[in-house]
Amino acid sequence: MKKTNILLSAALAITLSFGFASCSSNNDDIDNSSNNNQVTDENVVADDASALSLINGVYSHWQPLSSSFSFIIELNSNKLISFEGEESEAGPVNSRFEQEPTTWYQVKIFNHLLLGIAQDNEAITTIDNSLKAGKVSQAGYNAAVGKAKFLRALAYLKLAQLWGEVPVFTEKGGSTTERQDLNTVFNQIVTDLTDAESLLKNYDGDPRVPSRQAAQALLARTYLVWGDNPLSAAEVQAIANGQADPQFSKTDSRLQKAIEYADKVISSGLLKLDPEYNKLYGRDYESNKRGTNEHLFTIAHDGDKIDAQGNHQTHCSWTFPFQNGENGNGYTQNHTEVADDNLYDDWKAEQPNDKRLAETYFVEIKNPADGKTYHYYSPVYTPINGKGVDQSYENSENLEITKNSVDRIEIRYAEVLLIKAEALVQLGRNAEAAEPFNQLRTRAGIETVSAPTFDQIKREWDYEFTYEQFSVLNSYRWKDLISSVKKVSGYKHFADDWKTALGNTYNADQEAYFTKVHNHLVAKYNNVRGKHYRQPIPTGLHGEDLGIAQNPGY
Repeated sequence: MKKTNILLSAALAITLSFGFASCSSNNDDIDNSSNNNQVTDENVVADDASALSLINGVYSHWQPLSSSFSFIIELNSNKLISFEGEESEAGPVNSRFEQEPTTWYQVKIFNHLLLGIAQDNEAITTIDNSLKAGKVSQAGYNAAVGKAKFLRALAYLKLAQLWGEVPVFTEKGGSTTERQDLNTVFNQIVTDLTDAESLLKNYDGDPRVPSRQAAQALLARTYLVWGDNPLSAAEVQAIANGQADPQFSKTDSRLQKAIEYADKVISSGLLKLDPEYNKLYGRDYESNKRGTNEHLFTIAHDGDKIDAQGNHQTHCSWTFPFQNGENGNGYTQNHTEVADDNLYDDWKAEQPNDKRLAETYFVEIKNPADGKTYHYYSPVYTPINGKGVDQSYENSENLEITKNSVDRIEIRYAEVLLIKAEALVQLGRNAEAAEPFNQLRTRAGIETVSAPTFDQIKREWDYEFTYEQFSVLNSYRWKDLISSVKKVSGYKHFADDWKTALGNTYNADQEAYFTKVHNHLVAKYNNVRGKHYRQPIPTGLHGEDLGIAQNPGY
């Protein structure tokens, strides 16, 4: 492939349009050639509103990624498998740990994050020029550049977590091919977020707008990730072809910084847990519509505007028809499926009073027209992961789920509490961790503990943030990716004799479906390697070689 520098070839368009036909549609490629509204270093904007509008254009790179993060972060774990279309599509490929540089979700996320960074860089330069020219006030500058640096830091953190060393460029003319060491990447993230903290205003209840507290929360997340010593390229190279996890290590000073920034958010008094966990998700409740101030930062979705189908993650995790649950005679094939058919039952057995369970998994629904109730049971029916979705029969029948305006939650206050608790536990201060830790458990309706253990912390991440794009990222931090994925060998449908063992009678369609489940679980078990602590450096959106050195093992 011909090498090309996509990020420096032309100024990025301010407003981009995307259209999606399915979760893996390749039709959202960027065409800058026809847009004459370019940002250059020499440009200035007319006023504060124009400066803010310039930064808002960066969201066009974030909106198409709401489903795509799930297809890397959740499928590359023991949590989910995918039956998205044909077996060769990107969902099943990720589910089986068979991703390559051309796998669509890797291509899509990597490129949009870098393109967003490039647009941030050019916008910051333009607004700098505008401030010097007297076109933009100091307040306007602070609001716009604070947002830009927040979004740039978030993009770099996603890139570092998923791809490790990446090019770091903060102005037009910087290298987009030379990979920087992880400390350089994380130092840039911290620099941007520290600037954003000083430039942005306090949280005002609107999570669509980055705030000082959102920057502090992201700093807490950054220091937790950095504190757990992400693997260097050399360390991944050493384990790339093996099936043994590396040893866990940490840097205490960074974990202490995670605590300090979490405390800043907590002490502000501006955020709190919503007393009702089931009122956190879906179109009626997203983006603090209840005014309870748990959502710290969300990616806005407008249904039929920038992102043609809104937050497409809701469709990918919640497909239809519901009739598959009628009278126990159907089967389901969602774009994403629960990998462990025991998960719902095991959680219910362990924590029968946990209020989070019903919001996380959907098991039945009632048709108001005829009063009929549709049931989903394991193993004949894998309980549907319905978090964030309007769980109504009418919603399914009208297919409104594919065209919604539900925002994607990026940061919740609950994460801040759990970051603090985990960092304290990692530092051996378990008793201190009880207070933030127990806030989550109290809301969930389960027993509190006096000194949470590291294993309890891990379990709480699973319960509180199921399918909220933490799964594989946490495995990277804890250095347990391979061992956690190998747990699929204990799932019902991993064994060759699963039909006999379960003592069930299956029709042809059900048998075909669960054979696919079996094959995906076996592939997960067999394919996972040390190289999967990194995603492959992908091609460009149009298949071009980006000129960036490949990660080990790919």
